[in-house]
Amino acid sequence: MNIPEGEPMPGDQQEEMAAWFRSLVPVQPKDMVGLWSGVGIPSDHPLDGVLENLNWFGKRFHSDMRADALLFTWRPGRLVPLEPSFLPIGLAIKMAPFGRTFIARGWFSYLQKLLRARGTTASLRLQALDGIETAAMIYDKQPIVDYFRRIDDDEIAGMMCVRGDPRRFFFKLRKVMD
Repeated sequence: MNIPEGEPMPGDQQEEMAAWFRSLVPVQPKDMVGLWSGVGIPSDHPLDGVLENLNWFGKRFHSDMRADALLFTWRPGRLVPLEPSFLPIGLAIKMAPFGRTFIARGWFSYLQKLLRARGTTASLRLQALDGIETAAMIYDKQPIVDYFRRIDDDEIAGMMCVRGDPRRFFFKLRKVMD
């Protein structure tokens, strides 16, 4: 394959982000407890921009090591935890281009009441990634693990791994409340 000089090779952004993530300091699960606002980090993943378009707020980790995996802003000042199993991850990835549209945002805000979680939807524990243990959130009813590493005193990096998919979705979390 002949790629002009200076042009990135396909997959380079994913590889660069994965290398950056691996370079960060591991996090202990107890350090994740609290409410976190999130934002995606562009990495050439199909879900880039989708969560923000749908008013994703972030994640909430409880002291019992359970988590609200997906928190969305429903109305100003009102967060809604959603049940991830209502939309299988494979379908969400296939529908990603639609998920970045104004129409999807409207539909999603209308459907949030139906998609509301009836309890926590994931658990938090120490898990090895590339031989290094770090905090990880394991979804209850999806083949997804989010791994966490510390960016600095205020921010945590997240890397979502879907079983059977080599692509990774990257995001940052900033603590809002203990």
